[in-house]
Amino acid sequence: MILEKGVGKMETVQVSLELPRSIFSALRQDPVSFVFEMRLAAAVKWYEMRRISQAKAAEIAGLSRSEFLTALARFGVSPFQYGADEIVAEVAGD
Repeated sequence: MILEKGVGKMETVQVSLELPRSIFSALRQDPVSFVFEMRLAAAVKWYEMRRISQAKAAEIAGLSRSEFLTALARFGVSPFQYGADEIVAEVAGD
């Protein structure tokens, strides 16, 4: 079920997800912590795949940009979206 509602100037969408109760005990998390971790994991992965910016990823995760950068380190993901080859090519003017 998807519910849309306006909150001030920001429009939000609430998404309902059905999961087995055993997930929470297996991960040793309550539902609120699980949802936070799921949002963070999705934001990190989408950022890693270069589908979204740091700012958008932080917004999805519900974190400030500096908090998101700290989370990237926890997940072992570089905060830089350019690889060494891309940086060399850009500097070389390719």
